[in-house]
Amino acid sequence: MARKWSRYPKRTFYAFVSPWVIGFLLLTAAPMVYGFVVSLTNFDGSSPKFKWVGLRNYVELFSDGDMWAALVRTLAFTAIVVPLTVGGSLWLATIINRRLRAVGLWRTVFFLPSVVPVVAMAIMWKLVLNKDSGILNAALGVVGIPPVEWLIDPTVFYSLIILMLWGLGGGMIIMLAALQGVPVELEEAATVDGANKWTVFRHVTIPMISPILFFQVVTGVIAALQIFIQPMLLTNSAGISTVGGVPESTTLYMVQVYQEFFLSNRFGYGSAMLWVFFIIILGLTFVLLRSSRSWVYYEVDTEAEREGAER
Repeated sequence: MARKWSRYPKRTFYAFVSPWVIGFLLLTAAPMVYGFVVSLTNFDGSSPKFKWVGLRNYVELFSDGDMWAALVRTLAFTAIVVPLTVGGSLWLATIINRRLRAVGLWRTVFFLPSVVPVVAMAIMWKLVLNKDSGILNAALGVVGIPPVEWLIDPTVFYSLIILMLWGLGGGMIIMLAALQGVPVELEEAATVDGANKWTVFRHVTIPMISPILFFQVVTGVIAALQIFIQPMLLTNSAGISTVGGVPESTTLYMVQVYQEFFLSNRFGYGSAMLWVFFIIILGLTFVLLRSSRSWVYYEVDTEAEREGAER
């Protein structure tokens, strides 16, 4: 006899979601509240004697030239890295989506760099880009090009971009899954109608994978804005005179936050920087979400689109 379906009580639902809720409250919400409270003080990280300063840290922040310079560098870095990583991942995925010999081997080769730990990758590239013993300058010397100072201003900014492009394999796998989900019938129909490969790719493939592209752009922007480990390890203690061992061109926003926290011992000011940065990232994410309505195609109409069609 078939067992009759019965509704679970509400406490069962709360029992299942409670681990996430407890973790969110203790590990996310509480630290955020604590950080905001600290941003309203002059706490130095160690002394129990600190004063409530209100919004003074925020007022000082908006008149801080170093903060604005770091923010501009971070936005410029993001504007360069995100299109290159998304476009590069799509390009690699398009290549290995074809019928090639040993395609599994090529997929593995392209994907392997993305599983290398960030610390190991940064140290490896620091050795590769070393002026005196780096393999890159050695290769340039073979063709008669003099050694390049890759780890000092302004070249180090472009070196950091090269380092970030090393891990395209993760995005490539996501793009490959998206490409393999495009209905072959649509591409064949466009080809029968006389469209060439580029037209099919632009007007059929790209719209069909636009939700994945949107996901990659949003996550890429958030990750690029918060980059910290790579510029610190790539250039720190590079034998040059810099603030905190990091050249000016790679002193991005999170590096500036690190310097305020652990070099200047200004925990209140650093917390204010983090809260302002949180609002900036939230605002950029909202803008991207709003813009997606004009270029992201969903096979299932959203509620807003249905309402617009009815009007």
